[in-house]
Amino acid sequence: MTFNDNARVGGNTAKRRGAGVAVAGGGIAGIGAIAVLLLSLFTGQDFSSLLGGGSTIPGGSQTGTEIENCETGADANERDDCRLAAASLAIDQFWADTVQDYRPPQLTIVDGQTSTQCGTASNATGPFYCPPEEGVYVDPTFFGLLRQQFGATAGPLAQLYVLAHEYGHHVQNIIGIMDRYPNDGTGPDSNGVRTELQADCFAGAWVGAMSQQVDENGTPFLQAPTDVEIRDAIDAAQIVGDDHIQQSSGGTVNPETWTHGSSEQRQQWFVTGLEQGVSACDTFAVPGSSL
Repeated sequence: MTFNDNARVGGNTAKRRGAGVAVAGGGIAGIGAIAVLLLSLFTGQDFSSLLGGGSTIPGGSQTGTEIENCETGADANERDDCRLAAASLAIDQFWADTVQDYRPPQLTIVDGQTSTQCGTASNATGPFYCPPEEGVYVDPTFFGLLRQQFGATAGPLAQLYVLAHEYGHHVQNIIGIMDRYPNDGTGPDSNGVRTELQADCFAGAWVGAMSQQVDENGTPFLQAPTDVEIRDAIDAAQIVGDDHIQQSSGGTVNPETWTHGSSEQRQQWFVTGLEQGVSACDTFAVPGSSL
């Protein structure tokens, strides 16, 4: 996934917030630490205290500042934070064309950590959507951790799959899906898993249409993704499957505890959205045995 260098991405509404760089025991290292990060990210709970020895280097702002030097597609191609901020323009445009009366969420790029109505946002909790704020929080250093410690490529399109997944939750919130299908616990065909798989499908639908979104001058924000980039995004979906996380953390695979779906399910629903679009993303209509 590559932004067109001359695409105009300034004017995005992303903000930067944080209170410094989080440090755990002199630096996060090892598969156990990443297992804790993934557990936090994909259960919606903060398990960062399990890393031990945590401290925070002061600095940053809790009020939010603009993402600086993020004006063109070339800037977005160079930096993770600008890439995410720039992509928010394309994702918002896609959903504005798809959902009546769509309103964008507030995207916050986290430096270190910051407080939210849904708990602390940091690279230990991973990217998440906070419904009462209608806000998406992402610490770009999370992707570096996946690359360095988990063997993931976490390339540009994989990053935007994660971002688009969180925007999918925002869509679910504003059109009433979260109210219609409240969380009913865990399990392979629970409402929680169906909600997550639908967000994966929504993310795939945007990836399939991403090169159609244009800036104020009519220049497409993004070039069409290559097969290699799509494979990278599918691999990211595999890494964040509940079964893969359980195996990576040294535990046994227990479907009754799943909150987001298996690696196979997450890959399948991303590809469904990619190939068939939003109309194919009704995970709540699928029998449990076929989910």
